[in-house]
Formats: sequence, C-alpha cells, structure tokens
Amino acid sequence: MTFGERITSIRKAAGFSQNELGKKVGTSGDIIGKYERNEVKPSIEVASKIADTLEVSLDYLLGKTSVQLDKTTIKRLQDIEALPEEDRLHIFYALDNLIKAAKFKTI
Repeated sequence: MTFGERITSIRKAAGFSQNELGKKVGTSGDIIGKYERNEVKPSIEVASKIADTLEVSLDYLLGKTSVQLDKTTIKRLQDIEALPEEDRLHIFYALDNLIKAAKFKTI
C-alpha cells in the first residue's frame, strides 16, 4: 500500500473529508488530494501532523510497518518503557503468557 493509499484509507475510516484533514494539518484539501494520489510528497513535518491527526504512527503511514498502532497503544508502550527494567520484564512475561493462552484457545 502506498503512502497516499494509507492516508486515503485511514482518513475515510476516521470520517474526514480531504478538506477537513487539510484544515486540521494546516493545508488545503487539494494538497491532501495530491498526497493521496501520490502526486507530491509532504514534508516530514506535514506527514507527522497527518499521522497525529489520523492517530497513527508515522512509521505506519510511511509503510515502515504494517501494524497500525493507535495513540492509546503507543501511550501504553511508552508507559511501560518508562518503568524500571524489573517491572518491564514482569509485564512482558505476563503479556507473553496471555498471548500464548489466547493463541492456544484458537487451536
């Protein structure tokens, strides 16, 4: 999926028109349309504003990852990262076991 296709898909899912997204990031709907058609690429600052407005990571928007993390998930990961190492290890141990249990249930 291209940068423009990702913007289009996420924008539509969020219920924004091109004009609404343009206003929120400080540009016009026409420019958003050009981004979506891959006619031009935004500056890193504008791409970052688009990602923030659409509540996705810039990596996802740029196609660096296929995992679409919302702001809540990113905040949770940042909160975990800020904890002491021992606490992080306990959280990841518990999370790993919960994931294994969930996968086991689907078998």
